Amino acid sequence: MSDAPETDTPHAGEQHDQRLANKLNWLRAGILGANDGIISTAGLVVGVAGATTDRNWLLVTGLAGMVAGAFSMAGGEYTSVSAQRDTEQAALAKERWELEHLPSQELAELTHFYVEKGLSPDLAAQVADQLTREDALAAHAEVELGIDADEQTNPWQAAVSSFVSFALGAALPLLAIVLPPPTARVPVTMVTVVVALALTGYVGARLGGAHRTRAAARAVVVGLLTMAVTYGVGSALGVSVF
Repeated sequence: MSDAPETDTPHAGEQHDQRLANKLNWLRAGILGANDGIISTAGLVVGVAGATTDRNWLLVTGLAGMVAGAFSMAGGEYTSVSAQRDTEQAALAKERWELEHLPSQELAELTHFYVEKGLSPDLAAQVADQLTREDALAAHAEVELGIDADEQTNPWQAAVSSFVSFALGAALPLLAIVLPPPTARVPVTMVTVVVALALTGYVGARLGGAHRTRAAARAVVVGLLTMAVTYGVGSALGVSVF
């Protein structure tokens, strides 16, 4: 029979669950980025298709929208994740100072957190003491701050992920609008966008544990509405603009 403390397995399980959750969050963010690329670019190129059949105009407009959108997504993600990382690092720095200058108070605080989680005071004290001996900062960061001290969010990774996912999503309606003959461009694009949005909505809902059919239908409706409105605007203004 093993003499390993009972707290080792749950603690390792919590770390595994947190890492898995982080990976799923990145995957969901990638799907959402692709979804944004599909909808925004589809609306843009279908709107232009309502105004002109010139393939060059469609290609230039679609590429400009794809590049601008991808950089916008990447920049926004980099800014927001950098702010989050700065906040996490400031919180960890404060925690390091408290552990260095107020060790007994921090141990009592960690014990209190485990008591609130349902452990008896004696067991909570043992767990807090053992975790403090192993890695005090990691223990306090996880319980008090909800932060993995060893795996903080990387803003560059977030920016690249958003850039790539948006660009890949945007490429679908762009190819669908420029490759077919003029009479088939809008129908082909609509079918392509509907299928792509249904897929991204379904997968995103599955990863997030939401209602899959409803999420897919919602994404499709938003995409169709966007294309219908922009096509109408392009058709109304096309004669005077082009």
